[in-house]
Amino acid sequence: MPPIPFQSIDWSLIPKTEHPGESGTAYWQTLQLPGLRIRIVEYSAGYIADHWCQKGHLVHCLEGEFVSEMEDGEQFVLNKGMSYIVSDELSSHRSVTEKGVKLLIVDGDFLK
Repeated sequence: MPPIPFQSIDWSLIPKTEHPGESGTAYWQTLQLPGLRIRIVEYSAGYIADHWCQKGHLVHCLEGEFVSEMEDGEQFVLNKGMSYIVSDELSSHRSVTEKGVKLLIVDGDFLK
């Protein structure tokens, strides 16, 4: 990864993109840098991801609560102030939320 110079991020200037789930909708604000993606992601109430993800992430819950489901049936409940991290190809996971949630998600080459 190339060095990243200091920069501040005004998330209010980054447009939201809509990503439908199996149910509900995810709204992403994405900052893409070489080898690094940083997102603020909001899942609507009743959101269930439409796929099992095997990508690595660093996920921090900013508001609300969600369940990170593993394809093997294991579940982890995360709420405001909690985080998880996983490298690429080490789990099949998806997010589910009953009431909605706001997350900071960081992924990139450092998780390979």
